[in-house]
Amino acid sequence: MIVFGLGNPGAKYKGTRHNAGFETVEKIAALKGIKLRKRCFCLYKKAVSDSLTLIEPLTYMNSSGDIAPECVRDGETVIVVVDQMDLPPGKIRIRKGGSSAGHNGLKSMIGAIGPDFIRVYIGTGRPAPGVKVIDHVLTRYNDEDRALVSEAEDRAAEAILRLYNGEKFERVAQSANS
Repeated sequence: MIVFGLGNPGAKYKGTRHNAGFETVEKIAALKGIKLRKRCFCLYKKAVSDSLTLIEPLTYMNSSGDIAPECVRDGETVIVVVDQMDLPPGKIRIRKGGSSAGHNGLKSMIGAIGPDFIRVYIGTGRPAPGVKVIDHVLTRYNDEDRALVSEAEDRAAEAILRLYNGEKFERVAQSANS
């Protein structure tokens, strides 16, 4: 199983709504006792534990799929963790397949490896009236939303590990979506 956490690299973007995927993958790594590392000449960070591979593309959100073909093996279960502003902060949703729904990171991944992967959405909420989407996703949370999203990232990390440990997709997705 390979899990891609999508986000933007660098301190400037740490803690922003668009980095919910990075933060979730980092929580999985912590639970597994492994560390994401960047190897020379690689455009991603990677951590491996048994047959679980965690990836953080360092290509920025809109080009996340650029590195996917070199990371994914035929027949491997692929999970992509992304922010989702159509879900309120603190909600998660797990789905198999589908479209990008306008998310440029997902659009890039679909273009690189096709649409048949599991998506784990971390709700980050809609922008306030008059705020551009790009400004919304690249800003940090207020304290209340940060707490809700951090808890959602924890639940998403646990759900992904349940899938890794062989629990049925439908059961994990149903419990995560309720």
